[in-house]
Amino acid sequence: MNVFKRGLLPPLHMGGLAWWRRPSTVPLALLVTALFIIIAGGTIRINDAGESCPDWPQCFGTWGFDISEEQQGAYWEEHPDEIDSRGADHRYTTFEIFSEWFHRLLVGIIAIPVLLNAIMARKMIDTYGKSVYISTLFSGILLIIQALVGALTVYMDNIDWSVALHLSLASIFTSSFLFQHFAMRRIENPDSGLFAIHSKFVSSSVKRVDAMAGAVFTLLILGAWVSTTAGGQYNQGCSVGFPNGWPKCNGSFLPSLDGPGILVQMIHRFGAVLVGLILVSGSARLRADAREYEVTPSFGRITDMAAGLWILNVLVGGSYIVLADMDDFPEWISLLHLLFGVFCFLVAVSASFILRLNATMNMHTEEE
Repeated sequence: MNVFKRGLLPPLHMGGLAWWRRPSTVPLALLVTALFIIIAGGTIRINDAGESCPDWPQCFGTWGFDISEEQQGAYWEEHPDEIDSRGADHRYTTFEIFSEWFHRLLVGIIAIPVLLNAIMARKMIDTYGKSVYISTLFSGILLIIQALVGALTVYMDNIDWSVALHLSLASIFTSSFLFQHFAMRRIENPDSGLFAIHSKFVSSSVKRVDAMAGAVFTLLILGAWVSTTAGGQYNQGCSVGFPNGWPKCNGSFLPSLDGPGILVQMIHRFGAVLVGLILVSGSARLRADAREYEVTPSFGRITDMAAGLWILNVLVGGSYIVLADMDDFPEWISLLHLLFGVFCFLVAVSASFILRLNATMNMHTEEE
């Protein structure tokens, strides 16, 4: 099973080297930066600042963010076709404009290390293999696409499907660094139990783990849809408070779907229940199979963590409704809800990546 001993890839055995000195730390640093970009995007949404820069890549025709109310008014007069949904009389605060401007700045900044990351992978292709290099190119292409989708979101006045697409690409972009990290770690430390998983366990579990990661990803996008449909007003569809607003909806577990936003809310809630069943049952089954094939306990902890994050995020999402007033929702909890959703996806997709990398190693072994 050890493809390194067969000469396919040279083992590095960096297990004794400090983690921050290993090349595999580079994609982890990029992952953290990508998470900051997601946080910045979520901050824009909770402050309702998604339209605070009406043009792209500039902001009110400038490269700065300190745009006075007079300058905003003059810009609307010169560009009436870019007046957003709030109308020409609306004025954005400096903080709202800054949040959008800073988000764009972060995307521009990360482009430099993403490029350097690809150069590093190209120079070390004989050590880490072609898959690592391809993953860095994939990250770079995704960043370009993500920037263009961000521009589209601006020009579409933050329509719900564009925001959901923006978040989905951001999540995939972030996860690409996770794949690169694990692909490099299996070269640096081939003796790790995570990369010596029994081939029968891999073949019997890979589709189940893929389904778990896919379910979390789908729920994440559903959440973005709920939070942006009708300008986020559908958050009020099920009323507020405990228990009538959550876990019930307008006082019932099976409410009438006639009211505005109720259908959207219930799709998200039933989706969360379905994803929970997939995660909890899938994790339990993986635990049982892991004992049979003597798989390292570390792998089981990953899938258990995904299920645990889902449970925690259900409670966070519920608290957003329970602690709200009809005219005042605790938007910081909404941001926390987004972050836990992204973390849950990254943990679940980590398990998928690990099994996929093991499957690749097993395939090479069989070919030998």
